[in-house]
Amino acid sequence: MSTEHIDVGAYALGLLEDDDNAAFEAHLASCPSCHAELAAFAPMKSLLTGLGPVFSPEDFVEEPPVADLMRKRAEVSRRRRRWTVAVAAAACVAALGGGLGIGFAAAPGGPAPGTVVMAGALHSAVDAQTGVTGTVGLLTKAWGTYVTLDLAGVRGPLECELIAVSKTGEQRVVTGWLVGVPGDGVAGHPAHLLVQGGTAIPLTSLASFDVIVVNGPTLVRIPV
Repeated sequence: MSTEHIDVGAYALGLLEDDDNAAFEAHLASCPSCHAELAAFAPMKSLLTGLGPVFSPEDFVEEPPVADLMRKRAEVSRRRRRWTVAVAAAACVAALGGGLGIGFAAAPGGPAPGTVVMAGALHSAVDAQTGVTGTVGLLTKAWGTYVTLDLAGVRGPLECELIAVSKTGEQRVVTGWLVGVPGDGVAGHPAHLLVQGGTAIPLTSLASFDVIVVNGPTLVRIPV
């Protein structure tokens, strides 16, 4: 695995130095895999804020030669990077087990076959104003409702979220993702965007799902 791929977690949490940050952003522009992984890290950032890397005591043993000191600092940096990725992955697993969904955005080439499969009760809608079409697949789980989303007609760049709305008006974020240029399900990129996640709201208590632009308008509302 290259350094750029390892840097996804550190970049998502704002832990990279300026030079590394710029290098990763250049890599991100041409790497669909990192783009999709970054979307998965975004909802977990708040859960990891304030945590610090764990180092072994030997990390802080001074070595007189300058070359040895530089080598030691490089090793600590690599441990910090690996720690960031490990903690983020653990948080994702814990959240999913508790009923909170992590989305995997298909940007720009779509997920690998079998990554996201539409299943369960399907509900679709088209927004007359935005032209965005969406279909959700819903499955009842012990922890709530498993959700898959097929979305088309969205032009980027945008940051979007899928919101579950209960019959009482309660709103829960299911997942979030980034839409690149030109978009998903549009001319120049006909592949639909597919994401998956979950909500603690039981299927029988759901009223709709809203696909929104973060700090912006609703792209499509899908009644259930």
